[in-house]
Amino acid sequence: MNFDKEKKDCLNRIDKSKKGSVDKEIRQLVDCINSLSDYYTTSSCSGRILLIIIPKSGKKCDVDFLLASHDKVNFKEIKACLENIPEQDLWFRQESMILHVACRTIEDAQKILDLSTLAGFKHSGIITTKKKIIVEIIGSEQFDTIIAKHGNVFVSDEHLRLLVSEANKKLEINSRKIKKFYERIESLKAQMAQSS
Repeated sequence: MNFDKEKKDCLNRIDKSKKGSVDKEIRQLVDCINSLSDYYTTSSCSGRILLIIIPKSGKKCDVDFLLASHDKVNFKEIKACLENIPEQDLWFRQESMILHVACRTIEDAQKILDLSTLAGFKHSGIITTKKKIIVEIIGSEQFDTIIAKHGNVFVSDEHLRLLVSEANKKLEINSRKIKKFYERIESLKAQMAQSS
């Protein structure tokens, strides 16, 4: 299979994520990357704040979401989710952006990796297989902590407010990095247009 056919097939495929669409926070970035002939995105998440129940199996596909927000959250929103929780472990998690970009060549991969690093996404790298070259771009603004054990919430309201505040701050930093990365991709797009 060649790169152009893989790109066309990937971009025409139905989004299989639970949400079923690209997050609005990174839609512009994803569209810009996909408009470049040497790149296409294979998966993305703009970053989010979660309340999750991790099952005994530990499998991601079996995780229950009490809350999943790609926007900032407030204390009342989180507190309301804690009123009737199941008798399992509950985690408060904030995740940064993650983006997977397929690249035509290793040189193209290095270009986009350099741009992501300059934008602040330092936990990124190139993954190569026999069939694909993928750049995985991940932010460092993330944390998770357990807040309930066997259905019993053990964090105080004060601590919960602190978690909400920190998660919102990290999501804001993540948003600024997404904007910087988008601006760098726009510059790459302009350079590619001039050289062709």
